[in-house]
Amino acid sequence: MHLFKEEVYIKRRNALRSEFKNGILLFIGNQESSFNYPANTYAFRQDSSFLYFFGLDMPNLVGVLDIDQQKDHIFGNDVDMDDIIWMGSQPTMKELGAKVGVENTANLTQLDEFINQTIACGRKIHFLPPYRGEHKLQLTGLLGLQPYKLVNYVSKDLIRAVVKLREIKEAVEIEEIEKAIEIAWEMHTTSIKMAAKPGRVEQEIAGTIEGIALSRGAAVSFPVILSVHGETLHNHHHDNVIEVGQMMVTDAGAETNMHYASDITRTVPVGGKFNDRQKGIYQAVLNANLKAIEAIKPGVEYRIVHFIAAKTLIEGLIEAGVMKGDAQAAVDAEAHTLFMPHGLGHMMGLDVHDLESVGENFVGYDEKTTRSSNFGTAYLRLGKELKPGYVLTVEPGCYFIPALIDQWKSENKLAQFINYDVVETYKDFGGIRIEDDVLVTENGNRVLGKPIPKTIDEIELLMASAI
Repeated sequence: MHLFKEEVYIKRRNALRSEFKNGILLFIGNQESSFNYPANTYAFRQDSSFLYFFGLDMPNLVGVLDIDQQKDHIFGNDVDMDDIIWMGSQPTMKELGAKVGVENTANLTQLDEFINQTIACGRKIHFLPPYRGEHKLQLTGLLGLQPYKLVNYVSKDLIRAVVKLREIKEAVEIEEIEKAIEIAWEMHTTSIKMAAKPGRVEQEIAGTIEGIALSRGAAVSFPVILSVHGETLHNHHHDNVIEVGQMMVTDAGAETNMHYASDITRTVPVGGKFNDRQKGIYQAVLNANLKAIEAIKPGVEYRIVHFIAAKTLIEGLIEAGVMKGDAQAAVDAEAHTLFMPHGLGHMMGLDVHDLESVGENFVGYDEKTTRSSNFGTAYLRLGKELKPGYVLTVEPGCYFIPALIDQWKSENKLAQFINYDVVETYKDFGGIRIEDDVLVTENGNRVLGKPIPKTIDEIELLMASAI
């Protein structure tokens, strides 16, 4: 089991405790999940907030911070002989608790009594939104609530406190994220080189890079997105044969053994050479990526960075003849959403979309920054003011989605900015996305990890080495 020093977890719990005056903070760890019969389980993945405060990466644990008693508890069962036969000898809960600075450990069966006493004393029980059915069932049994009513008892105070702590990354976390990006470097350079040879099935490339993640860390940080149909933003279909003239999008990242994530996207020309049409659109997206990164610093709202990227993309599309008119006016009208109907990026850390299990608006927005309801812009997951210690993704894109183009064209929507006759000729183009992981520093930003080729020259050079 991979852990930080016990002082890290003690400090985190003390910081969380300082946000509350009374009650208990309840963290339900994850359980095993079966995929076709009970004993055949998916690879275990611990709940991220449990990992953050209690560190133990194993199933069937519950953590409690008792604010009134100033005590921390872990509830879990020691292994018995049946477990030892299949798993080997394991540390006791007492020994595991000591590794993360928790003195009070107890059998999981004692949790019911502990919670019942807490309820009987009229003490507040704070818990985060459950995102798994097993969480809901466990909370239902512990609290005596109907599953559909749990949402009414979720603690917004705990959500805000957890977000406040987890959104600012510690030095040890940044180090882990950079390890995850190092794995992603190998994944993406491999994918780029494999795309140099037409005739492959996408699945061969997707499976190869997923294997890299598994061999170097815990897993992929999300299912690999890899397709020559990049106009489908989250395309997990890998059955296409790649051919010259197509652009191949690879959006993939890894988790370290401590479950910190990376999330990188690169788009390359199958066969190794950009044609003129591809170069124009690709450079527009790359310029948007670079301009957005340049604008990142503390105190700037990320939604402003989003629109900087959008304007830069539009300028490139005007140059390519796809759009027309004044770029700023087009941004103000949100005409770019025909081509980039998603947000610029999101927080990243223990979750690839960090903390979104507690609700996107709690993570990406605040009392000063509200979410847009407009098409496309509503998908901006992170809009609020940036602070030092944030780690976020910067991932502008340009997509030619035939159904969306047909809809807008039939409505003659924003025709003062869009050359629909030219756009028609791009319906077979697919999509392009370029993504990096960026740390907000005290004075600006730092792109994390070893650079992965992303300029036209860099990509063509790497692909040429594989031919």
